[in-house]
Amino acid sequence: SIERIIMRALLSEKINDKFSLNIKTTDEPIIEDDAVLIKVIACGINYPDTLIIKDEYQIKPTRPIAPGGEVSGIIIKKGKKVVDWHDGDRVIAITTFGGLAEYVSCKADKLVKLPDGIPMATGAGFLFTYGTAYHALHDRGRLTSNESVLVLGAAGGVGLAAVELAKAHGASVIGAVSGEQKKAAVLNAGADQCFIYPKNIVDLPAKSRSEIFKESLVNTNPNIIFDIVGGAYSEAALRSIAWEGRFLIVGFPSGIPKLPLNLPLLKGCECTGVFWGTFFEKNRAKAKENHEYLVKLLKEGRLRPKISRVFGLENAEEAIGRLKRREIIGKIVVVVSPDAS
Repeated sequence: SIERIIMRALLSEKINDKFSLNIKTTDEPIIEDDAVLIKVIACGINYPDTLIIKDEYQIKPTRPIAPGGEVSGIIIKKGKKVVDWHDGDRVIAITTFGGLAEYVSCKADKLVKLPDGIPMATGAGFLFTYGTAYHALHDRGRLTSNESVLVLGAAGGVGLAAVELAKAHGASVIGAVSGEQKKAAVLNAGADQCFIYPKNIVDLPAKSRSEIFKESLVNTNPNIIFDIVGGAYSEAALRSIAWEGRFLIVGFPSGIPKLPLNLPLLKGCECTGVFWGTFFEKNRAKAKENHEYLVKLLKEGRLRPKISRVFGLENAEEAIGRLKRREIIGKIVVVVSPDAS
């Protein structure tokens, strides 16, 4: 098509710069034969967005780029090889980047149908968090219904998803958070108990941090530890794990920990990496099965995603900053095209 459209996008033009909001006249985003063009209604904000703008993510796209790895929207055009999707379909799409723009292209096999009746903002804030948590607990953690799960950073988007999914599978769930408001959100999501780390935990000696976890867990040794925090918290939590437990390494907003390898030996436990993005790329069929199951649970009302704040595109930089500073309970979403939602 020679038609040109005006596309607004929040662009990162150099590594770790401040964003500038550019309203640009540009050619319609190019779609390949196996892809679709999506009018973006909303975009979920996730921790990788804070990394990709610093060029610290595993994927390093050429600038200028718009952050935004997951969107909800409407298909407005499809490639000639796309047969299962149609113009007007409501979708959730995993884009890795590019989502903070009015239009984005996406491979057809990275789409999930968004059922009628589920708000676009909910869809945009759903798949990344629940997909990660489900892949961690089930594909990597082999969770069974009689086990206990400790979720670090339990009040964030992925943390709350892990709490809900572990409870839905019949597990006993303990959350760990940094404040009273976050504790209330975790208990409201279904956790059996939740404890608050001391404000100065990162400044304490390693032995003192371990004692805090030991005392807070009240003689419980969790079968699975879901670690989305990293830093000084990881070793202290690992020391509390049950024999033959699974320590799930999900993220490091507090820094990359250095774990003594005698601990997995003494505990007979596994330290398992969880990288949902690469799993999604390498095993599309299994990922699709997971994601369709999660959307089914969402449609049935068995999952309750918490969207704590909704921003407009002009405030998306603030949204990313709040996530980076860990000020958010649950998920934060940017509405890109409010007139179409």
